[in-house]
Amino acid sequence: MSFCKLVSFVLILHLLNSCLISCSSNELSQFPKKFLSLAKRDDFFDWMVGIRRRIHENPELGYEEVETSKLVRTELEKMGVSYKYPVAVTGVIGYVGTGHAPFVALRADMDALPIQEMVEWEHKSKIPGKMHACGHDAHTTMLLGAAKLLKEHQEELQGTVILVFQPAEEGGAGAKKIVEAGVLENVGAIFGLHVSNLLGLGQVSSREGLLMAGSGRFKATISGKGGHAALPQFAIDPVLAASNVILSLQHLVSREADPLDSQVVTVAKFEGSDAFNVIPDFVTIGGTFRALSPKSFEQLKQRIEQVITTQASVNMCNATVDFLEDESPPFPPTENDEALHLFYENVSVDMLGIENYVETRPVMVSEDFAFYREAMRGHFSFVGMQNKSHSPMANPHSPYFEVNEELLPYGASLLASLATRYLLESSSSPNKSYIKDEL
Repeated sequence: MSFCKLVSFVLILHLLNSCLISCSSNELSQFPKKFLSLAKRDDFFDWMVGIRRRIHENPELGYEEVETSKLVRTELEKMGVSYKYPVAVTGVIGYVGTGHAPFVALRADMDALPIQEMVEWEHKSKIPGKMHACGHDAHTTMLLGAAKLLKEHQEELQGTVILVFQPAEEGGAGAKKIVEAGVLENVGAIFGLHVSNLLGLGQVSSREGLLMAGSGRFKATISGKGGHAALPQFAIDPVLAASNVILSLQHLVSREADPLDSQVVTVAKFEGSDAFNVIPDFVTIGGTFRALSPKSFEQLKQRIEQVITTQASVNMCNATVDFLEDESPPFPPTENDEALHLFYENVSVDMLGIENYVETRPVMVSEDFAFYREAMRGHFSFVGMQNKSHSPMANPHSPYFEVNEELLPYGASLLASLATRYLLESSSSPNKSYIKDEL
């Protein structure tokens, strides 16, 4: 009899444990839909739209996000969310939860671009020559939305969410400065996202492993001998030399790179004389170069310098090349942690359904989110905003770039869901593959 009782007791414990796991799993799967429903409430949505428009009207470049970070701090204070400021010049780091481990981070970038907005609408940029043309106004808004959702459900957080409002993603490597500030030392994972005009509203996209290219900048000064446009034989024309340089740089990709190893070289800046009839003494060109592997990146960098100096010499000019690494550190390729990607996929599918998750290929854009990945586990993804009933939206970095504000609830609830689920699963299942290595 005692043996039978023992067996019965073990069976009951097993059944209870199975029930608890099932209930817990059910509860976890409901968070994404619950958060999305809350973020779509009229009052919540209108609040986010108002914030996004205020940021959009007052764009600030990297490390100049004074008013933007002030707005962020004001909203966090209204929520009762504690924060540190300044971090990495103009960054804000918020905290929601228990104040204790485990820690998970959510990141948004705040800076704008030096572009004159060409979209005519009520909330057009009020700052000449500056525009939120890459969606960072939406990213900041969605992280504030996530903060509000998390604060409203703080009692359910089994750890601490760190909110990273980062400056200077557009070339300034603000993420690197955030990491160097030491505010993320105990973080087990960090999540970030970017708006996408290539995905439909309500769709998300990512992949495990390599996601985005590494990138660097270069600036070259090609010096010749100035003169009158009518007498080129008495000058050494740096404009002609620079033109040959630009054409030769394109051969690095088309003739030297493995077609299956994607690389891009773009010259986007060309400055010479201000006069129509003067051959200048020198010309300045500048641009970016990108590659999916560190090895290809270094090879491309080396060849860019060789081509510029050699081609200038062929045209009897001299050239100097600066890769601007002090002011614009090169971005490494961005790679998603494999186990975190599986976690992300589960959360996004619970929120939106398997039909709205799109597996992407690696892309040649770059992100300083890669600096977080060098320091900790991380995952980056894209959130769609293209309304299929409207004409295609302009790409990022275009003066005609727009944000479909209907995407704001999706991004806010996805970030909040990732953080909440990560902390709950960390507490209930510490042996999961994306958690155990950090314990």
